[in-house]
Amino acid sequence: MKTLKIICGAACFLLFATQVWSMSHWNEARGVYDDICYLRQAHLFQRFGFAGFDTDISRDDDGYFRSKLKEIGFPDWKDATVLPCHNPMPANGKTVIQYPPGTGMVLALFPAGHQVVPMFWLSTIAVFGLALTAIFRARTINSIVTAGLFGCFAIYIMINPIKASYSMAPTAVVCALSGYLTARWLTGSQQDLRTALLVALGLLLGFAVDLRLANLFLASGYCVLLLVVFLRSRTAARFLQGAVFGAALLVGMAPIVISQKINTGNPFISTYSGAPDVQPLDFSLTAIRGYLGDYLQVALIALAIAGTIRLWLARDQALGRVARLTAMNLAINLAFFLTYPIATPYYTIPITLLSLWTLLFGAVLSEGQGEPGLRR
Repeated sequence: MKTLKIICGAACFLLFATQVWSMSHWNEARGVYDDICYLRQAHLFQRFGFAGFDTDISRDDDGYFRSKLKEIGFPDWKDATVLPCHNPMPANGKTVIQYPPGTGMVLALFPAGHQVVPMFWLSTIAVFGLALTAIFRARTINSIVTAGLFGCFAIYIMINPIKASYSMAPTAVVCALSGYLTARWLTGSQQDLRTALLVALGLLLGFAVDLRLANLFLASGYCVLLLVVFLRSRTAARFLQGAVFGAALLVGMAPIVISQKINTGNPFISTYSGAPDVQPLDFSLTAIRGYLGDYLQVALIALAIAGTIRLWLARDQALGRVARLTAMNLAINLAFFLTYPIATPYYTIPITLLSLWTLLFGAVLSEGQGEPGLRR
């Protein structure tokens, strides 16, 4: 089995190397409006520090954003009323970036002009490392092969479709790491460790919201599970678990709350404004038809559902907890995205990645926990 692990690890490494080589040839001017808006947020943080949360267009007094618009051939780069991915805020008269600040915060960690490629490199390294962790923690031939195949797949999609939005690379890392921590939380037995894992999960899933507003739904299954567990037991310990997770989640979301307060004047009002980004739910089949034509997302959803059913039927207490949490999270997230009237190549990627990483690590970690039915 050691040889099989080495083979699977080598396969992941070869794919990882090709991905990194491909990424090394990217540039930061591919003509996508979202890209330069994320880079503008990063520029503001690098220039002003904490004050970079204020994204009013008046702060482009050094011409950074307008030069980026000229670079990609945007015709009305002088007109502040038609700037891409910026919205007017009637309450305070500002025109601000619509996106949450998390992606800009991550990009700001790298030197200007060389931000995107290093961010994708490090994100892919993190996914590769977690794939190796799953492979070398696995104890059976089936789980080793499964970890190897999924590891290769997770590394592959770090370019397509993850490249479609700069916010997706750090989101993919958060989902992978959260899946690992979730599995450790639900399959472990040490109470102190499980509390620490809940804190880490809350911070990670909270930060996911700073990357993409819709990532708020990634924490929904956790909240429901903790609430149900408390209502069934009515004990102080269960209440404390929920409180700890909720507090950590709010701390993780602090950047987006601060950003909304500064840019809109209200911490609970989003910087998104109207179509096409904010639309009422649509209970027709518009979005479903859109996703049915996207074979990658359909495959990921199907794999997540099949994996959840497989663990649910395993007649193991720890795996049952993993399956129940994953099922609730999938159901809530898919209910939203399949009724949201816009379908994109990556909207359901975060929940499916979180689900699949959780299922994979749940199965792998449970293999070394003793006989089924004896864990608590």
